[in-house]
Amino acid sequence: MRRAAFGLAVHARRMLGRVAGGRVVLLVGAGDNGGDALWAGVELRRRGAGVTAVLMTPDRAHPAGLAALRRAGGRTVDVDAAPAVLAEADLVLDGIVGISGRGGLRPDAAALVDAASGVPVLAVDLPSGVDTDTGAVDGDAVTATETCTFGARKPVHVLAAPRCGPVHVVDIGLGPLLPPPYAHVLTASDVAARWPLPGPADDKYTQGVVGIAAGSAVYPGAAVLATGAAVLATSGMVRFAGSAAAGVRDHWWEVIATDSIDDAGRTQAWTVGPGIGTDDAGYTVLATAIGKDVPLCVDADAITLLSRHADLREAVRGKPVVLTPHAGEFARIAGEVGPDRIAAARRAAAELGVTVLLKGNATVVADPDGRTLVHPATSSWAATAGSGDVLSGIIGALLAAGLEPWWAAGCGAFLHARAAEIAADGAPAPASALQAAIPEAIRSLRAD
Repeated sequence: MRRAAFGLAVHARRMLGRVAGGRVVLLVGAGDNGGDALWAGVELRRRGAGVTAVLMTPDRAHPAGLAALRRAGGRTVDVDAAPAVLAEADLVLDGIVGISGRGGLRPDAAALVDAASGVPVLAVDLPSGVDTDTGAVDGDAVTATETCTFGARKPVHVLAAPRCGPVHVVDIGLGPLLPPPYAHVLTASDVAARWPLPGPADDKYTQGVVGIAAGSAVYPGAAVLATGAAVLATSGMVRFAGSAAAGVRDHWWEVIATDSIDDAGRTQAWTVGPGIGTDDAGYTVLATAIGKDVPLCVDADAITLLSRHADLREAVRGKPVVLTPHAGEFARIAGEVGPDRIAAARRAAAELGVTVLLKGNATVVADPDGRTLVHPATSSWAATAGSGDVLSGIIGALLAAGLEPWWAAGCGAFLHARAAEIAADGAPAPASALQAAIPEAIRSLRAD
């Protein structure tokens, strides 16, 4: 606890800027998180900060930490006196609830959080009121400016990233005792190491030939967006098949476009689904793509078709296939997502026998064997019509280049979010701008 509290105090000092004379309020609940806050208060008090602890349950406050704070000259107040203290605070440490807490904040705690509105909040381990394992919020909860956690990140830190703010991990010596990761988070270096780059011996075939079966007379844009994304994601060659072939040719002269998937030629992977429809014609397109016996990215209408046709589901089971549903599509094929996104994606991957990419602000990718990664987007700019078509094109290109489905989906999600940030640059941007930002997003991987 002392090591954790020292690390917590280091980050609190950074947030304060000038520590001496700064006013820090500790929101102290029962248990170890409250103890961490109290001992961090001791460190801050010794460096000249004014420290006041609001004791949510005075009889259950960590006794050693409370005694040490009082010896260091820190104050303690009850809940009734807290609003006046919070009004003068420069920084609040949220030590109300620990990682074993469940449900939203109780009314008295929620009132204190409201009273601290506008004051920077450093959460101890996690924002109180947010579920540790799922990131779900059931009632009132803290939205932290930053979070300081100990030993390792918890699922909440990626599943509820907007609630946590920047997360800082303090090493307290748990490394040798930690179990295998519950989920992985990719970094730019992870993605850069696997992103396909041509070598001196490569040609258009060895870099990967991807087929795109997308779009229709009603949704020609889906074809253009998915196909263009595959082109820009460094495919050696892109073949398009569908009724939107003329529109694809107008936008992407590099693409070999045909009206029928049967006439498309050989590929190393297919992306199928965006805008193809869910009628008999769409069924035929999906069944034909499955019959090519190459890796598939299955998106949009193709997911709905899988949900309706057991023979198609059986045909993809156990094959190198990535499904990319949003929550509504997920519900059709695997049941409601529910509050636990990681558990839902794992369940669907195991039941369907394919890799599942569950879209959202925190995108979850799960393999049938349970291997899971989470990509917490740093913005919501990708939440726009057509952006999913771009993602499916990227993933198809990576599958064609030889990446296994889990890595293709994870790297695709990472780059898609990076391209959305670049395209938006602080303002709304359409999916076509996200598509255009793919090359810069790829270059940025190396810069990181």
